[in-house]
Amino acid sequence: MSKQTITEKLPKELLVELQKYVPGEIIYIPKPKKDYQKWGVNSGGRKKIDYRNTLIKNEFHDGRSIDQLADEYFLSTETIKKIVYSKK
Repeated sequence: MSKQTITEKLPKELLVELQKYVPGEIIYIPKPKKDYQKWGVNSGGRKKIDYRNTLIKNEFHDGRSIDQLADEYFLSTETIKKIVYSKK
């Protein structure tokens, strides 16, 4: 989120109208829902977690136990269960 001077972005008529409702205050204008992205898409965090989960699933199917995987990946056994038993 970047701060910008509203006088540079909006037409004068709209600025005058906004000043009637929020004079001198800071307001946040959210972007449209269609422009939202899921968590981690921009940073690559989602890819890293998906890759880790794939490794966990593969190791589980190769015979590693849930407790072993939890210790190795520093996750709870419940989290490992969610990963290995998910259909995704």
